[in-house]
Amino acid sequence: MATAAARSTAPVFLRARLASVLSLLPLGVWTVVHLWHNLAAFEGADAWQKAVTVYPHPLAQLATLVIVLLPLAIHLAWGLTRLGTTRPNNLRYASFANLLYILQRLSAVGVLLFLAAHIWKAALEPRLVEGHAETFASISHEMHFHTPTLVVYLLGTLGVSYHLANGLSSFAMGWGLATSRRAIEKLTIWSMVAFAILLLMSWGAIYGLYMNAA
Repeated sequence: MATAAARSTAPVFLRARLASVLSLLPLGVWTVVHLWHNLAAFEGADAWQKAVTVYPHPLAQLATLVIVLLPLAIHLAWGLTRLGTTRPNNLRYASFANLLYILQRLSAVGVLLFLAAHIWKAALEPRLVEGHAETFASISHEMHFHTPTLVVYLLGTLGVSYHLANGLSSFAMGWGLATSRRAIEKLTIWSMVAFAILLLMSWGAIYGLYMNAA
């Protein structure tokens, strides 16, 4: 009986580990690099275009799409399954860990909506409809003169920063890198530091776009 139960839970365990690895390595690393590149907004339009939208070869653009969108789809499928099968118990156990858990689930929904809008408006629509990559003039103008766009980016990057930073903590605990109470407490502090850094980079990039609008 125990063996059968272990076999039944094995696929769930493996899917969770696969989802955590994909979210941390391709998606997490790419997100940090993407935010760093967007900070080129402080250097002006040409620097931003070169850092964010220019690819050295068409295959590099294709590879980026595969590296980002495939893990994102897998992580999304796993996350939607988690949302449908788990329930928060914050009312019964009002702990800080449970608060972080429910915020992670809420941020996941917000990040999903933000990414859908961002991928379409920033990557797909300009190329498919207008025939070229998104321009610095376009996004900076939207940031400065279209308040809904600015609000969406501020809230969306807030959700991304929290979801990734807290995901790092979940990854470390899930893989047994932090098991003791003291180690988990330190991990929580470091995840907050990571959240602050990611948010600073995100809002810094937005500020650079906002201030350099034509």
